[in-house]
Amino acid sequence: MSATKVTLTIDNQNYDLDVHKGTLGYEAVDIRPLAKHKLFAYDPGLVSTAVCRSEITYVDGDEGMLLYRGYPIADLADKSDYLEVSYLLLFGDRPTKQQGEEFKNLVKRHTLVHEQLTKFFQGFRRDSHPMAVMCGVSGALAAFYHDAIDVANPEHRELTAIRLLAKIPTLAAMCYKYSIGQPFMFPQNHLSYAANFLYMMFATPSEPYVVNPVLERALDKILILHADHEQNASTSTVRTAASSGANPFACIAAGIASLWGPAHGGANEACINMLEEIGTVDRIPEFIARAKDKNDPFRLMGFGHRVYKNYDPRARVMREICHEVLNELKIKNPLLDVAVELEKIALSDPYFIEHKLYPNVDFYSGIVLKAIGIPKSMFTVMFALARTVGWIAHWKEMHKQGDFKIVRPRQIYVGSAKREFSEE
Repeated sequence: MSATKVTLTIDNQNYDLDVHKGTLGYEAVDIRPLAKHKLFAYDPGLVSTAVCRSEITYVDGDEGMLLYRGYPIADLADKSDYLEVSYLLLFGDRPTKQQGEEFKNLVKRHTLVHEQLTKFFQGFRRDSHPMAVMCGVSGALAAFYHDAIDVANPEHRELTAIRLLAKIPTLAAMCYKYSIGQPFMFPQNHLSYAANFLYMMFATPSEPYVVNPVLERALDKILILHADHEQNASTSTVRTAASSGANPFACIAAGIASLWGPAHGGANEACINMLEEIGTVDRIPEFIARAKDKNDPFRLMGFGHRVYKNYDPRARVMREICHEVLNELKIKNPLLDVAVELEKIALSDPYFIEHKLYPNVDFYSGIVLKAIGIPKSMFTVMFALARTVGWIAHWKEMHKQGDFKIVRPRQIYVGSAKREFSEE
């Protein structure tokens, strides 16, 4: 990371500050020296603040670019698989054939969860939101796997990473099974990561279940597309929790809690709710008009992105996945017709172009997940399942770098000044 100098002048006082630039992306002014002068930056949401140095993921919203360790997301979705991408995110390079096989076998050996952990589910109501249950049971992993949580020990970090990557799909499927009153299904080590999850979700002890290879590959791609996305809210939450030296399982539970919000991981659920509200293609003009009306609270979900000011590169891949799944299942879904027409409008209507409201990854992912058979209440759980490896990669990177400080943002106090306390 190269550095140059810049001079900042405040009230005729000059401050010489370093300007850092990474391999790609923006320059960042190092304002840390200002703290000793009682000067701080005001940046709600940290939208203009770099909080770390990272080698994992790069996003260029203007160009519509997403890179994992330098590899374009479309190439990885087309030519790789989720566990190979997980290895890439965790270790920095793609595995050799032997490394890949050893890594996959290692993950498979850790897919079971402690039997006592299954009893935790009985403490939840059957109608609990699956994300509420995921927050609880993922954090509870710390009570069962406390033999390797020395964050300063590289071997402990590796084992924790494998455990989380392997066990989160098991817990996610258990959340679903518990909600519908079906027995938990044990993971099958002969299946791929995606196929094993589908098996745990939809198989029952009463009859054989064969995983559809088209759905298996579609889910694998979905997991790749959601594996990481730089310093988003949930990843930043994991880093914040980790900065205190917190238990790694607690850090991931914190990330799951942050992901739950409708502005983050719940966006695909909100998008499919919107498509269902529109219902049919002939009603689209009505809702487009409402979206353009500043006085109407209706908003088109699945368009635009906090980061991307161009077409979300993940949306292109997700659109292909959507058509493949619906063709395989012979589904004539009216929601797809609505989605396709909305996409045409978004790419041609001057209002959408001017406001850069391009379809994002959430626009199609809800339709795909619903077609596979995953209920809306599980959509955000699927996001958490995919994103876990990204959270772990950032957690590992933090502790490997070792130069982080506990997160302690500043504030602008706007409350009452000092007041005298009177007993009268």
